Amino acid sequence: MGELLPLLLRGAYQTMQITLLAALLGVVMAMLAALAKTSPMRPLRWIANIYIEVFRGTSLLVQLFWLFFVLPLPPFNLSLTPLTVAVAGLGLHIGAYGAEIMRGALAAVPHGQIEAAIALNIPPLQRFMSIILPQALIKAIPPGTNLLIELLKATSLVSLITLSDLTFRSTQLVQATFRTAEIFSLTLLIYFVLAQAINLSMRLLEKRITHGMVQGDMS
Repeated sequence: MGELLPLLLRGAYQTMQITLLAALLGVVMAMLAALAKTSPMRPLRWIANIYIEVFRGTSLLVQLFWLFFVLPLPPFNLSLTPLTVAVAGLGLHIGAYGAEIMRGALAAVPHGQIEAAIALNIPPLQRFMSIILPQALIKAIPPGTNLLIELLKATSLVSLITLSDLTFRSTQLVQATFRTAEIFSLTLLIYFVLAQAINLSMRLLEKRITHGMVQGDMS
């Protein structure tokens, strides 16, 4: 087992890197799409709906293949590195699901608080950042945590675009050593530990935001 773990951990590092970068892109896309979908401007709503339905309604595997194999062809002529494709594909895909979570979370903020902020002449940006967004994030974190864990598991698909993630490393080791049960047991354990790290991180974030809101109310 001692000789297997370092190789699996190298794959786990690649998996963590992709998960983190794709999660950052996904959060940005989810927020932008949620705001666009609730915008009074119809073109923005159309763009948001098209983005959400395309990436939510098609296979992630096909999306990765399309970005990796089709974009380099005419008329696009755009070659991306495997890491860029993995981050873009996973981030855009998970952002489409996250957009609906954020839209629901934003809609759940009590309207009376927004009206009170308007009555106090609080500027729109400050109103959003200080009142609306913190409350929306509290409501979005539990389903968002599930989405991030799904993102972690979805990184196993990037081995099909030549990236040496955890799944790719474990498959390589099985083919080389035939120690199937041992290798996949270790792989399962590593995925579990990574998922629990995501879960713990999101709980800490939720507590921090909640504590910040309480401190703000007391002041």
